[in-house]
Amino acid sequence: MANLLQNYVTEQAEQRPDAIALSMRSENLTYGELEAVTNRLARLLKDLGCRRGDRICFLIPKSLAAIISMVGIIKADCMHVPLDTQSPAPRLKKIVEACEPRIILAVGNAGVLDEVLGDKQFKNAVLVGSMDGEILTGQNFQSRFSIADLESYSAEPLDYSNTASDPAHILFTSGSTGTPKGVVITHANVIHFLDWANNYFGINSTDRMSGHPPLHFDLSTFDVFGAFKAGARLFPVPSDLNISPKDTVNFIRESELTQWFSVPSILSFMAKFDAIKANDFPTLKRVLWCGEVFPTPALIYWMKKLPQVRFTNLYGPTEATIASSYYTVEACPADEKASLPIGLPCSGEKLLVLDGQMKSVEPGEIGDLYIGGVGLSPGYWRDAEKTNSAFVMNPNSVNGDRRIYKTGDLARMGRDGLVHYVGRADTQIKSRGYRIELGEIETALHALGMLEECAVVGISTKGFEGTAICCAYVSKDNDITPIILRQELSKSLPNYMLPSRWKEFERLPQNINGKIDRPKLREHFQPNGVQG
Repeated sequence: MANLLQNYVTEQAEQRPDAIALSMRSENLTYGELEAVTNRLARLLKDLGCRRGDRICFLIPKSLAAIISMVGIIKADCMHVPLDTQSPAPRLKKIVEACEPRIILAVGNAGVLDEVLGDKQFKNAVLVGSMDGEILTGQNFQSRFSIADLESYSAEPLDYSNTASDPAHILFTSGSTGTPKGVVITHANVIHFLDWANNYFGINSTDRMSGHPPLHFDLSTFDVFGAFKAGARLFPVPSDLNISPKDTVNFIRESELTQWFSVPSILSFMAKFDAIKANDFPTLKRVLWCGEVFPTPALIYWMKKLPQVRFTNLYGPTEATIASSYYTVEACPADEKASLPIGLPCSGEKLLVLDGQMKSVEPGEIGDLYIGGVGLSPGYWRDAEKTNSAFVMNPNSVNGDRRIYKTGDLARMGRDGLVHYVGRADTQIKSRGYRIELGEIETALHALGMLEECAVVGISTKGFEGTAICCAYVSKDNDITPIILRQELSKSLPNYMLPSRWKEFERLPQNINGKIDRPKLREHFQPNGVQG
């Protein structure tokens, strides 16, 4: 039955309707209740004209309402497009323009929606639905319904037109030109990963799983649908806990979690403040991370504190669906300078380390990392050029499955078959788990009209952020300061994309080709000589 993601909820509701599916703060929702409310939402969306292949955005902070929206949208045969509630309106507007949703589901974001929907092209073209009990009203819109209207619709299961090869969602990531790019992910992409992951980790109905990543981040897909597949209980982690290691630790302890999954930066944050007791979290079985390198000293801290826990490193870009490889740490590393491999391919996946002629490199040699297999996205939403440049054909394939994705990462293959991440080969970085195109930040800086020139580089740090975003600039006015630039930039970019280090130049250094010398700039941003 479960060839569509929403069928996991239906199966659990039929077998264990009173089992709790979701717990957040003081709210609980059983599988039976989740099935009923999402069926009602899907029927309402269809009643408003939504059809197979339509896009529906949701602009809702992490909550039960947000997860209800995710499931209800795919039950309406549509693609869900999560919008980052922390992003400024101009960036959200670009996403809405790109995906052309039929409906936006929201909670209390009237001001932002007014800015997003104020353009003439959206008038009467995009409906708004309130996932709160009240009708949402702004200057440029009024929601067509509130969640209270769902009661008039049947809670019975629906028939679906979608197949496993249809898109389940579009996840927008940073784009080098200043416009976010939408990665299309199908039901089958996610289901293939969950079939491997739930089996490998032994996830079952007794598990109590964290939901730490934001819902516009692809790692959250594993939390939500991995829990539903197993009939486990999901504990979405309130975003306000991220600023307090002590509160995060208390959340893990009080929720009696059996699995924690996040980007490494939050794990490093808890380690930095020594927030974990010896043999803490007696119910915790697994700690998983993905999205960036986990500093070995912080891993050693966790493994010494929690000897009963299994620690696994997952690796994979959004374009390959959640994760493509895994490495479970066999023993606590003895050397703080040792790096962990990204490991072996997950079932149905391939990791290839190739040279510039698309030939496999020898073990130990560094090459470009490519991914193939069942997790590969169909491509970028309505962008054939970007799709064709990133998803290429492997001329060495012998089994007909030749399509592979160029990750932009450098890697080496060990003689034991384990793959090791070496670094980035382009201007893309990872900071706090977010994949960021530095070109998008530069585009936004140039658009301010305050600078003669600028360049943004990433610097590896030992801090919890992983990579520091650094901005070198030449200003048009002596009164322009990093504080002013950061304030103005925050109007067009989310906080996680704002540079944390700034340095003003009379002229940016150039290489022999007359281009900005980015390696030289990285030297300037090492601990000496940094301001901001």
